[in-house]
Amino acid sequence: MGILNCTPDSFFAGSRVQTERDIAQRAEQILREGGHIIDVGAYSTRPGAQEVSEEEEMRRLRMALSVIRREQPDAVLSVDTFRASVARMAVEEFNVQIINDVSEGIDADMFSEVGKLGVSYILMSVEPDIKRMTERFRREVAQLQAAGCKDIILDPGFGFGKDVIRGNFDTLIHLDELKEQFPTLPLLVGMSRKRMVWMPLDVTPDSDAAMQGTMLLDLIALRQGADILRVHDVKETATLLEL
Repeated sequence: MGILNCTPDSFFAGSRVQTERDIAQRAEQILREGGHIIDVGAYSTRPGAQEVSEEEEMRRLRMALSVIRREQPDAVLSVDTFRASVARMAVEEFNVQIINDVSEGIDADMFSEVGKLGVSYILMSVEPDIKRMTERFRREVAQLQAAGCKDIILDPGFGFGKDVIRGNFDTLIHLDELKEQFPTLPLLVGMSRKRMVWMPLDVTPDSDAAMQGTMLLDLIALRQGADILRVHDVKETATLLEL
C-alpha cells in the first residue's frame, strides 16, 4: 500500500502532493514501483496537525480521486478518513474499494455505513498493548460483521495511543499473538518513517536512515504475520521483498 497525501502538512514532505500533475505522477509511481493499493489521505494525523473541516476534506479528496481515477481507472484505492460521510462520498462517487479509518470508530455511523457500502474496512487500534487491543478488536469485529461488513482488515495502530518507543515496539514484538487471535483477517502494518523509527536513530523523518529503519521493521512485521505494508517508499520496499 503506497501513501498519497493530498495535504499541505503531512509529517513526511515526500508524501505531500497537491497539484493535479503531482497527484497523477505519485499514483503512477506507486503502481509502477510495485504498489498494489493507493492510500489517499486528505487530513493529516500527525501530532499538532490543523483541524480540517468535512467540506475541505471532501474538496481535497474529490480533486485527488478524480485525477487518479482518470489516469489509473483500474487502481485499487483506499481512502484514509474517520468520517462516515466522507467514506460514502468516496465510494459512491469514485468507486473507492477500501476505507482506512484511523480513529477506531470515532464516528458512530462509520460501522453501519461501511456495511451498507459493501467495501473493505481497515479497523485501526488506539489501544496501548496487545491484550487490550485484542479485546477491543473482538468486540468491534463482531459489531462490524453484524452491520454487514464482510471484509475487515486489522491495523494495530503504530504511533497511535502507544508510548513512542516501548509501546510501539512491544506491539511489534507481539504482533504474532494478534495474528493468532484473528487468523482469517488480514493484518496491515503502517510504521513508515514514523517517530518510532527515526527517534531512536536520532535522525529526521525524511532521511535515508528513516527509510532503512522502516524497511527493517517491516521485515520483522512480515515475519510476525503482517499481510499488508503501508509505506512511503514503495520501490525500495518492493525491491527488498524480492531478495
